[in-house]
Amino acid sequence: MAMRNATQQVVRALEPSLTRSLHASPGSKKIVGVFYKGGEYAGQNPNFVGCVENALGIRSWLESQGHQYIVTDDKDGPNCELEKHIADAHVLITTPFHPAYVSADRIRRGKNLELLLTAGIGSDHIELPAAAAAGLTVAEVTGSNTVSVAEDQLMRILVLMRNFLPGHHQAISGEWDLAGIAHRAYDLEGKTVGTVGAGRIGKLLLQRLKPFGCNLLYHDRLRVDAALEEELGAAFEEDLDAMLPKCDVVVLNMPLTEKTKGMFNKEKIAKMKKGVIIVNNARGAIMDTQAVADACKSGHIAGYGGDVWYPQPAPKEHPWRYMPNNAMTPHISGTTIDGQLRYAAGVKDMLERYFKGQDFPEPNYIVKEGKLASQYQ
Repeated sequence: MAMRNATQQVVRALEPSLTRSLHASPGSKKIVGVFYKGGEYAGQNPNFVGCVENALGIRSWLESQGHQYIVTDDKDGPNCELEKHIADAHVLITTPFHPAYVSADRIRRGKNLELLLTAGIGSDHIELPAAAAAGLTVAEVTGSNTVSVAEDQLMRILVLMRNFLPGHHQAISGEWDLAGIAHRAYDLEGKTVGTVGAGRIGKLLLQRLKPFGCNLLYHDRLRVDAALEEELGAAFEEDLDAMLPKCDVVVLNMPLTEKTKGMFNKEKIAKMKKGVIIVNNARGAIMDTQAVADACKSGHIAGYGGDVWYPQPAPKEHPWRYMPNNAMTPHISGTTIDGQLRYAAGVKDMLERYFKGQDFPEPNYIVKEGKLASQYQ
């Protein structure tokens, strides 16, 4: 709380001196995009627009209007490609899937920066208080991959609940040991599933879980309206610590902030029932990395699945790679082909509005006129 208040005081103190416009300054712009490499797969699907090679499908459009568009995957270290362009870039497009960490130092050196766009959802790789204090606009493509992530969460719940991965490993290794799978395979029907966070993704997950006949719970700082709550068939739990012991499955659906960083530590995990399944497609840093690995090893966590790590890309020695009963993947849930097309279209729409001096859709703003969106405060 003290850190948040201090940040707000700094932002308020700087507001009168903000000089960077909410809209584009006149003339040609230098736009830098940081995405993951497509490599040999870049040419296999024309809709695979989220990679470096296909650059969100907006290169021709930008260059036809006289703008410069630099795209790279090289984002780390003092001599990386991003560092060569940050000083004179007007717009920086980044992504949660291959995050270019936009520190206060990078913001300070980006003297021409006006706009930071996230191709996708989740802008915690940007030092948001520093962006606010510098007068930058930060926006993301709200809603672009909510369906993608909610579907992925449901998949991981089922994979872990049914003990699918050991069975698959048997199939590809020539083994046949039914007991090795069946001794910890369960039906989802009748289980209690709780989501920590009931925003866009959390609501979509609850909708998809309802036909499975689960007991659905949710915790959020804001209660959904009564009609939607009834439609979802989910009960509100005001006290997170009271909800956790009730759940057979806990799904994380909150943003990474100073308040939520490391929130699920050893003590919080101990409040969950023994044999809990946890699915985290939110952010890896919400969890205490070693506490999760230890709880998986002891069996207190029966299964942990997700696609988010800290840091990203995850180093080879990251303990989540090797802990038992994990359903981990690289950060892929929100970058399906359908998700890519939606967030590419959203980025193009915001760039077009930026060039014309028009406002963005209000839900897209993460930082506007020196103020952070409520979920990051």
